[in-house]
Amino acid sequence: MLAWYIKFESGIIKMEPGTGYHSMETYFTALYFIVPGYVLLYYIFHLYTPKRAAGRKGEFYNIVKANTVGMILFIGALYIINLPSFSRSMIFIFYGLNILMTTFVRNVIYTCLRLMRKQGYNVKYILLVGYSRAAEEYINRIRVNPQWGYVVRGILDDKVPRGTMYKGIKVLGRIDNLFVILPESHLDEIAVTLALEDYGRLEEIVSLCEKSGVHTKFIPDYNSVIPSSPYMEDLLGLPVINIRHVPLTNTLNLISKRIIDIVGSIVAIIISSPVMLFTAIAVKVTSPGPIIFSQERVGLHNKSFHMYKFRSMEMQKKSAEQKAWTTKNDPRVTQVGRFIRRTSIDELPQLFNILKGDMSLVGPRPERPLFVEKFREEIPRYMIKHQVRPGLTGWAQINGYRGDTSIRKRIEYDLYYIENWTMGFDIKILFLTIFKGFINKNAY
Repeated sequence: MLAWYIKFESGIIKMEPGTGYHSMETYFTALYFIVPGYVLLYYIFHLYTPKRAAGRKGEFYNIVKANTVGMILFIGALYIINLPSFSRSMIFIFYGLNILMTTFVRNVIYTCLRLMRKQGYNVKYILLVGYSRAAEEYINRIRVNPQWGYVVRGILDDKVPRGTMYKGIKVLGRIDNLFVILPESHLDEIAVTLALEDYGRLEEIVSLCEKSGVHTKFIPDYNSVIPSSPYMEDLLGLPVINIRHVPLTNTLNLISKRIIDIVGSIVAIIISSPVMLFTAIAVKVTSPGPIIFSQERVGLHNKSFHMYKFRSMEMQKKSAEQKAWTTKNDPRVTQVGRFIRRTSIDELPQLFNILKGDMSLVGPRPERPLFVEKFREEIPRYMIKHQVRPGLTGWAQINGYRGDTSIRKRIEYDLYYIENWTMGFDIKILFLTIFKGFINKNAY
């Protein structure tokens, strides 16, 4: 109704002669198809699933996707039935309004429900079966998010003594006591949170929980093995959990990223060529030795390559060069070198590594073989970073983990990038690099 009013009655949009001459009834007849069609689309795009613990950003994206598909189908149908006089601009207005108004209404409902749950209304009471790290993590998240409306009544476990407390949640007794506790607790859900070593009893305990007639869910205790969201496959009805989901193993994603790398590196080489020329002259004039410093690094699939940089140190023996990272006030760094390291100008020759295919514009920073061998033994999941091409910049670097900083934290950010890669994420990192990634306070 609002889209029709804005288009035909408000005077905001100037009408062209011979367009939109249909009556209001003709336009509103389309609702016989739009309403059930959009209900179906909203169902397909998961807009009617429970959202106690869901974020609003994901829901907004689904609203946009559902409405975009709806608009395309609507316009396509008009072409098929040959109705050129049906106003296309009104459909576009409807598209924009529907996204805005659906989002607004859902946010109002979302906010009201969260306020109610914080006050103790519309809550769900849960019993945990099994004391484990998964149980503790579940309790931690519920405690810091009261707006979800979850209340944990207690925990049942055969190994932990009755009366043991974790952040105000008590172990009520053994798992066999389930049918005694159920009538007293008025439960809405049972969450199976068995420890990893107790998975041999999983089938027995799930069967016991389901006999209670209360909705049962399973919270796996495998964070030490699969530390982030696993990728599920359906192998003819057999669920298969991939230990780690790496979007860049998808051929289309890989080709798309490589095209961006080639185009981006060529453009960056052209734009930065005056800076590289001036730097090359400064390095040559102020210090004897080659302009470009080449060093072996470990890249995609653990293959070594030679990474290029402007030389920022005095010439030295290979043994001295490889012994450690550069430290603060390192005497080996030249005056020009100190400036180009701090401003990341020394990294510009790596644009040619990107063009060659050794590196990418965005990805985990590559490391020397000596340190790769050291870190693979000391830091869990370190070698996963080599499942993608190393990058000129990365998510860890944007968040301040460059140079002489925590390797463990750097790996955490690298793994997050690897598992959550999208083209939009790459663009975000490149954008942030321009504004805050070049100046490196940890570059000595």
